[in-house]
Amino acid sequence: MEGVNMSAVMQVQMNLMPDSDDAKWEAILTRDHRCDGQFVFAVSSTGIYCRPSCPARRPKRENVSFFQLPEAAEQAGFRACRRCHPRSESGADSQMKMAQEVCRIIEANEGEPITLSALSEKIGVSSFHLQRTFKSVMGISPRDYAETCRVNKFKHDVRRGEAITNAMYDAGFGSSSRLYSSAASQLGMTPATYGKGGRGMSISYATAESPLGRLLVAATSKGVCSVMLGDTDASLKANLLNEFPAAEIRHDEKPLRSSLNAIIEHLKNKSPHVDLPLDIRATAFQRQVWEQLRAIPYGQTYSYSEVAKAIGQDKAVRAVARACATNPVALVIPCHRVIREDKSLGGYRWGLERKKKLLQAEKEAVRVNAASSRRRPKR
Repeated sequence: MEGVNMSAVMQVQMNLMPDSDDAKWEAILTRDHRCDGQFVFAVSSTGIYCRPSCPARRPKRENVSFFQLPEAAEQAGFRACRRCHPRSESGADSQMKMAQEVCRIIEANEGEPITLSALSEKIGVSSFHLQRTFKSVMGISPRDYAETCRVNKFKHDVRRGEAITNAMYDAGFGSSSRLYSSAASQLGMTPATYGKGGRGMSISYATAESPLGRLLVAATSKGVCSVMLGDTDASLKANLLNEFPAAEIRHDEKPLRSSLNAIIEHLKNKSPHVDLPLDIRATAFQRQVWEQLRAIPYGQTYSYSEVAKAIGQDKAVRAVARACATNPVALVIPCHRVIREDKSLGGYRWGLERKKKLLQAEKEAVRVNAASSRRRPKR
């Protein structure tokens, strides 16, 4: 009898688990405590994620995205709410519990390398099953998660005043070369420069007229770190200074002439791709989204949900939109090719009119090239 009662309880718990975004939104509106641990919701306007029963004021629906685990929300760039402490309770789903346990093991390892086989032994499942389950829940591999944890620990220790070398070894980087190669993509600068809050970072920038108005391109010695569109050089420079407040920024067109020309040629539909070396900061989730954006063919569009599905994060539609909005290199990473499910444009940091012109110009270029190919005589 006890077994029957237990099965009934488990069935009730399964029935309580919201299986759609509408059901999750309803749980948020009613502050349903029974759904705590089943999922968390993140608010793009605040950058914070919460449990469904959080006592804070309800956000606007259009600003909300859902995640199965707190760790997945953090990978997307959100931080935990200090009122409801959403990390303190785990979900009931076995896959989510497994992924969460893996996260806990990696975090508790304090930077020490841990192999997939060691993780699978601790969890009690095969390496293949662990890898597949973790990636289906988190959207990244255990190795990527561990790498992000190491970089985050390094950043935290350096901000607290720890010496670069000590922070490097404490975070689990066995050598400076490993730190520089692994952390560069997430720091967007060398570890030493990061330790100074960006001071000493040298950025050159140049502006030019383009088919979409004024264009600004900025770069470090490693690659392009910012591409902006705007109406005036003054506003573009102000945005750049706001983005890199502690860096040494100077106007220097000579080293950027080829990058400017490449982007302008692209805007004139003379080149379908912009392949430039980049020096940008990104979380693991942002990297996934941005890589997927670069895979969208010229002249085509994806919906935010299609991008989310392509990276294995079906429910992270609004987090994908946020990653698009924080893209630091317009055009090079073509976030303008992502639109809403209903075919409306959605948002664009540099203005919807520019997004509309970009998409129309790309489609027209593809049409003209296709027509030209059909007319070309066969040899």
